Amino acid sequence: MPSTAHPYFTALGDGRYRPSELAGGAWQDGEIHFAPLGGLLAHAIERHRAAAGAPPLLLGRIVFDILGLLAFDDVAIRVATRRPGRTIELTEATAAIAGRDVAVARAWHSVPVDTARVAGGEAAPLAAPEAMQPAAFAAEWGGGYVRSVELRVAGDGVPGRNRAWQRTAHPLVSGEAVSPLARWIGLVDGANGIAVRERPDAWMFPNLDLTIHLHRQPEGPWVGFDTTVVFGPSGQGTTRTALHDALGHVGDAAQTLTVRPLADAGATPPSR
Repeated sequence: MPSTAHPYFTALGDGRYRPSELAGGAWQDGEIHFAPLGGLLAHAIERHRAAAGAPPLLLGRIVFDILGLLAFDDVAIRVATRRPGRTIELTEATAAIAGRDVAVARAWHSVPVDTARVAGGEAAPLAAPEAMQPAAFAAEWGGGYVRSVELRVAGDGVPGRNRAWQRTAHPLVSGEAVSPLARWIGLVDGANGIAVRERPDAWMFPNLDLTIHLHRQPEGPWVGFDTTVVFGPSGQGTTRTALHDALGHVGDAAQTLTVRPLADAGATPPSR
């Protein structure tokens, strides 16, 4: 899938980025979808580590907390190393919009070691993207982001359960070199729209966070999702996903959901 020139964000310098319409959120007009913003935070962490001369460690976990409405405006990102080390490192990146912190990412990196002789325990692989059916996100979803990705589905999904692949032809950032890993992470938040239990124009279920654990570094542009969504009886829910690349299972993702009927929210999604 060839890349196009139109990015999700344009780098403005000094850790500032301007979103394009492709970054538009799914729940309401005037917001940024968290998927590309998550990729942008991962990208900022990588740039910070490179500038600091950090050792070549591997990403093992990245957790994002969404602190408030992701207003569609310029994003300023600041990054700090919380736990430096030659074999283990913790880095934190915070995104602010209009002077207000809106999301934070904390990433653990660890030293690469040859453990091929004891590797095992992966989930069963997904069928290849080419073996799945081209599809589109439900028309009830809004925003530019959900229209910007290529989606393929297994075709046997039921409410709350689905298997699918996503990739995008659009650069994550214009004006800065971006790694394949940051681009890949920039698609993972889409899991919450893969296996919906209820129509998003009748029920709200935005995620408050996203945690990604990796046991192998992903390769290639495709993100594979084997996703299960659970709604509880008191407004809480979870989205859990086995994550894949074209070679197989690479890790897992989890999202905490806040569930409510749209009528109870005045037909407008709340600021988180």
